[in-house]
Amino acid sequence: MSHTAHIRSHRKPRNRSSSTIAMRAGVAGGVLGTLAVAGASASANAAEPVTQTLELPTLTADMATQVAQSAEATQQAAADYQLQAERDAAAANAAKQAKADLAEAKKKEAEAQRKAEAERKTAAAASRSADRTVLAATSDATSTSTSTATGSAAAVVAFVKAQIGDSYVMGSTGPNSWDCSGLVQTAFKQIGVSLPRVSQDQSTSGTQVSLSNLQPGDILYWGGAGSAYHVAVYVGDGMFVGAQNPSSGVVEKPLSYDPPTGAVRVL
Repeated sequence: MSHTAHIRSHRKPRNRSSSTIAMRAGVAGGVLGTLAVAGASASANAAEPVTQTLELPTLTADMATQVAQSAEATQQAAADYQLQAERDAAAANAAKQAKADLAEAKKKEAEAQRKAEAERKTAAAASRSADRTVLAATSDATSTSTSTATGSAAAVVAFVKAQIGDSYVMGSTGPNSWDCSGLVQTAFKQIGVSLPRVSQDQSTSGTQVSLSNLQPGDILYWGGAGSAYHVAVYVGDGMFVGAQNPSSGVVEKPLSYDPPTGAVRVL
């Protein structure tokens, strides 16, 4: 045994009073109570949704008027768009119809032109055939009395026949190439007769004679008197000599080859 075991401790024993214990218990209880209340409040908040109220602006008379005007403007714009669409559709249809009408008109015009051209050719062929018949009869009837040229007419006939085979050159008056009026003018110049230079004027120089009463030396013309486009010289026996064109040159042909329109007599 220790030699101090029998000695009482000099420290004073703790003397926890009942009030201190009670205070601590109260504090603890208060804390626990606060936690319990907080937990209950959280549970209640979790169970019930939060409702928030929003206050909308009051629709005044000015705002109502503006809304009405905006709606009216929108309706008017929609009506305008619809009207424009209808006009565009009508214009497109009209353009399409006009195009179809134009194509039909052109087709009819072309058909009319073809028909007129065919009729013209038929009439021209019939006229030429009649002219050839008349000229053939005329040649037979007059060949004995007019086949031989005399005097100045004989000199004109001899000159144009001497040029057969020469070339045709527009505007030329010889000596180796001619156009139609240049040959006729030069032929008559050889016998001292002065003729105009062009076919139109030569067709009115002298006295108009019938194709059924031709004599050698008469000037034949094609086209109207005063507006003729070609001339040549009648050489008798139903024949003529003329500078025809660049491909033929100066040739001798029967009247039926290209029946003339008329004739004038200078000699």
